[in-house]
Amino acid sequence: MAFRGLHDADPLDPSVLILQDRHRSHFVETDQLQEVLRPRQQMRAFLSLWRMDPRIRPYVIRAGFYGIYRLGHIIIDWPLITCLVERWRPETHTFHVPVGEMTIILQDVAIILGLRIDGPAVTGTCMLDVAELCGELLGVTPPADALRGLTISIRWLCQQLSTLGPDADEVALERSARGFLLALIGSFLFPDKKGVHVHLCFLPLLRDLTQTSTYSWGGAVLAHTYRELCRASLDHRCGISGCITLIQLWSWERLHVGRPDFGRSAPYPALPLAHALHDDDVDGVVAEGMDDGLPAEHGVQPEPEAEVEPEPALLLGCRWRVPLTRVLNPSGVLLLYRDQLDAQTSDQRWLTSFPIYA
Repeated sequence: MAFRGLHDADPLDPSVLILQDRHRSHFVETDQLQEVLRPRQQMRAFLSLWRMDPRIRPYVIRAGFYGIYRLGHIIIDWPLITCLVERWRPETHTFHVPVGEMTIILQDVAIILGLRIDGPAVTGTCMLDVAELCGELLGVTPPADALRGLTISIRWLCQQLSTLGPDADEVALERSARGFLLALIGSFLFPDKKGVHVHLCFLPLLRDLTQTSTYSWGGAVLAHTYRELCRASLDHRCGISGCITLIQLWSWERLHVGRPDFGRSAPYPALPLAHALHDDDVDGVVAEGMDDGLPAEHGVQPEPEAEVEPEPALLLGCRWRVPLTRVLNPSGVLLLYRDQLDAQTSDQRWLTSFPIYA
């Protein structure tokens, strides 16, 4: 979609971009809006409140969310997110830049976050009996002050389920894992407007953690991110929710604007596509016994090999969890980001080495 010029956000043909009068770029151009958006995420607070017990680690891996946990907290560059929102068009669900249109696709979600993009849709019902559901799947019933409609306080989940006794049985471990996953979902993937509550509609999907890993969480995250980008791009919105980490890591992988430099060589190379598209692809192996392949002596059979808990393949997003520098590309300056995007050339996109499919 063509525009009038570098400093004029109005489209040449308004027949497609019909929401320009409500779009954030219009208010920026007319000096009605210059504030930086404030993304709402509480991943850092959640990780500080809940140190994952090693005993629930197998359950988190089984559910397909261990990669998200390993990715952890990424410091958000608020001016960068704001600059991208100014370029997002809800009519086309794409970022409009001088060299064309770009957008986040399912492949990006699969490779950057390691979430499954096929399988049953993440869906459910809001007709829930909160007390019965939480009592069955979490083992505790939340008080009224921990609830806000059908959402539950993430802090309350951390206080109630993060501590396990030394003799905790499998039922207690699984309930704690469900609480951990529910809080992780609300802190990272689907944060609410304030980032402190998570919707209980996700809890029934955690009933069977093996089944949980088969859902298309990547598709749900992408759809939710699109919706939040559309909301933030219209009117005088001052905040944005959704999976902001996905937007930022996508930008770092695809664009030159605000992209930090690695302080040292990145230890995580780009992942092969086959290892990124499915949660159940693992790079762990069974421990090799020293007597493997040798005949038993004196009629004594060798001890069976002890299995090492397999871990999911490393996410591409994890390569940004290293010391980063800003010497060559300053960060946190909204006006600089706008100018850099205005002057974008065709060779300043698609920076990442993993395959691109139309």
